[in-house]
Amino acid sequence: MRSLVEKDAKYIWHPFNHKGTEIVPIVKAEGAYLFGEDGKKYIDGFSSWWVNMHGHCHPYIAKKIAEQALKLEHVAFGGFTHPEAVKLAERLVNLLPENIDKIFYSDNGSTANEVALKMAIQYWFNQGDRRNKFITFTNDYHGDTFGSMSLTARGGFNEPFERFLFDVEFIDTPNKENRTEVLTRFEELLKSNDVAAFIFEPIVQGAAGMLMHSPEILSEMIGLCKKYNVLTIADEVLTGFGRTGEMFAVNHLSHKPDIICLSKGVTGGFMTMGVTAVADKVFKAFDSENKKHTFLHGHSYTGNALASAAANANLDLFEKEETKLNMKRIVKQQSEFIASIKDHLKLRDARNTGTIAAIELDTEGESNYFNSKGNDAYKWFLDKGIVLRPLGNVLIMIPPYCIKEEDLDYIHQQIRLFLEN
Repeated sequence: MRSLVEKDAKYIWHPFNHKGTEIVPIVKAEGAYLFGEDGKKYIDGFSSWWVNMHGHCHPYIAKKIAEQALKLEHVAFGGFTHPEAVKLAERLVNLLPENIDKIFYSDNGSTANEVALKMAIQYWFNQGDRRNKFITFTNDYHGDTFGSMSLTARGGFNEPFERFLFDVEFIDTPNKENRTEVLTRFEELLKSNDVAAFIFEPIVQGAAGMLMHSPEILSEMIGLCKKYNVLTIADEVLTGFGRTGEMFAVNHLSHKPDIICLSKGVTGGFMTMGVTAVADKVFKAFDSENKKHTFLHGHSYTGNALASAAANANLDLFEKEETKLNMKRIVKQQSEFIASIKDHLKLRDARNTGTIAAIELDTEGESNYFNSKGNDAYKWFLDKGIVLRPLGNVLIMIPPYCIKEEDLDYIHQQIRLFLEN
C-alpha cells in the first residue's frame, strides 16, 4: 500500500514547491502543534503561512462552524444576506479606524487586494476621471492574481508574467535616512493628478523577508495623498489581527487609509475569506442608480456563512483577557530574543515588530527568496520538531497566540544552536 507521501506525489501539485522539496504528511493538529503521520510532533512556528491565530482545531471556533453548518452553509451573496456576515461586517467596521464604513467580502488575500485595485480604478472612472497610475513600495508583495501581481515587486515570483503586467511606480520604503528623498519623489508623483491609489504593506513587508519601515513617515505619505486627493490602500493581509502589537497595523498611523485589505487571520486559520473594507467616500462613488457605476465583481463563495461564523468566533477569542495577555507575552519574548541575538556574527540583521520576528542569515548572495540557505535551515528545524518556513535566508517566527512560553523559548534556543553550526 502506498504511503500518504507517495500518493501525494502522484496526484498533487503543491504551491511554491520545486522538484525535490520534502513533503511532510500531517494528520492532526492541536493548539500550536502539528502531528505527522509517523506520530512526530512539530511546533508550528509560522502559524501555517501566518493564518493561525489561536491554535489549530480550536474547539470554540470548530463548534461555531459546526453549529452554523446545521443552519446555513452558504447562500449566493448577490441579492441575499445572512446573520453571520452582517454581524461580522458590523464588528469589523467598529474595530477598524472610524473612517471605514463598508465591508466587501471575497476569498483570500490576493482577491482582497484585487478588489481594492479594481475599486480604485472604477472610483475615478465613475466620476469621469481615468487615472492610470498606482504607487507601491519596492519589495511589496500583494498577491498572485494579475492585478495584485502588477502591484508586487518585479522579478522573483513574477518574472514569467512581467510582460503582461501594467506599469506601477515603485518607491523605496521610508526610513530616517531616506525620508527627504522618498517624500520628494512621492510628492512629485502625486502632483501628476494621474495616480489612482497608493497601496502599501503597512510597517512590515511580509514576503520580502519581514522588512520593516517607519510608521511615522508612512503616515506622512498618507497625509500627502489626502492633500493631493489620491486614494490609499493598506494591505493588512499579514499584519492584521494583532501581528504588529496592535489589532491592525494602521492603528500605529495618525493618518488612516481609505481602503484596508484583510485575510489570513480573519477566520483564525480555519477557512478562506478576504475582506476589503472601505471608507464611505469610496462606497458613494458606486452607490448610484446608474447601472454602469455598479461594482461588477463577485465570487461564488463571497460572504460564505461558515467562514463568517469562523471569523466571528475568531473575534470572540480576541476579546478574551487570556488572548491579550498571551500576545503581550509573545511580543516581550520576541523582542528580548532579537535584542539578545542581533549582533551575532552570522547575522546580517535581526528585527521584530509586535509578535513578528525575523533573523537574516549572513550568507553568500543577496537576501531574497531564492537564497538556498533557507532550504538547509528548514530541514534542520524540522528535525528538531519545529516548523519554520524561511523566506530565502530569512528565518521567520510568527507563532499562534496560544503558543506556550516554553515552546517559544525552545524555538529561540534552537535558533541559537543553528547559528553555532
